[in-house]
Amino acid sequence: MVDLLVIGGLGVDVRVRVPALPLPAADSHIVEPIELRIGNTGAGVALAGRALGLRVRVVDTLGADPAGDLVRAALSRAGVPAVLAEDPAGTRRSVNLVDPGGRRMSLYDPRGWRGGPPFPPTELAELVRNARHVHLSIMDWTVPLLPAVRAALPAGVPLSTDLHDWDGANPYHRPFAEVADLILVSGVRLAHQAVALAGGLAPRTVVVTRGADGAELYPGDGTALPVPPATPPRLVVDSNGAGDAFAAGLIAGQLRGRQLAEAARYAARVAAAACTHDGMEYPPGLLPAD
Repeated sequence: MVDLLVIGGLGVDVRVRVPALPLPAADSHIVEPIELRIGNTGAGVALAGRALGLRVRVVDTLGADPAGDLVRAALSRAGVPAVLAEDPAGTRRSVNLVDPGGRRMSLYDPRGWRGGPPFPPTELAELVRNARHVHLSIMDWTVPLLPAVRAALPAGVPLSTDLHDWDGANPYHRPFAEVADLILVSGVRLAHQAVALAGGLAPRTVVVTRGADGAELYPGDGTALPVPPATPPRLVVDSNGAGDAFAAGLIAGQLRGRQLAEAARYAARVAAAACTHDGMEYPPGLLPAD
């Protein structure tokens, strides 16, 4: 039994510190050393969850390439067991441009999956049945397996997903929203549509994250509750992974018996602390205890 099963979302990040965002037009810029490390959303949730003391397992596809080896090594260092299938297209990659204030722009190469599902539905269902919480990344290979994941959930075990910068209309995200109990979505493209989106997804719980401006909770009963931002305990150096850390904090808080609003306030503290570290491999004690 694990506390958290993360399905999908492993990859590598190429981190480039840039003088400003948007990047000033020029033939070239001199930058700090360019780093290659574990990244992408599933890794962010898994590593933050492990740093918060959860027993975590991840299941996904990785390439038989140096990038995949880097991901496997990072998961091993963190003590996160992984169930992996080989992806012939290679390991997913992102280039993250980070400005001096820690803001980032991510360029994502998803390495789309081709062919049938990489895991038999029975294997994925068994992993789901042995978890206290399941978090679903919006990987293309998971789509045909969504019914099996939902059917395998034991009573009382929640399923969460992060729809990132969904605009509420893109049909790709809809199957993930419909199968989940807890939906996280960035407010970047929603503007004032968050209330309507949450109403359309009721009775599911929707959390709209707004970075340094905090978040909003929509418990699915027509009410809304603001979540104030937390003050970072140190200088912000990299906001990449903050949303994933928020998700891990929310999950950890609820697994430990916190009500939704209290767990969300704790998640804001976790996300703020994550922004003070460069990368997703968090040192012991960096993320706040619940």
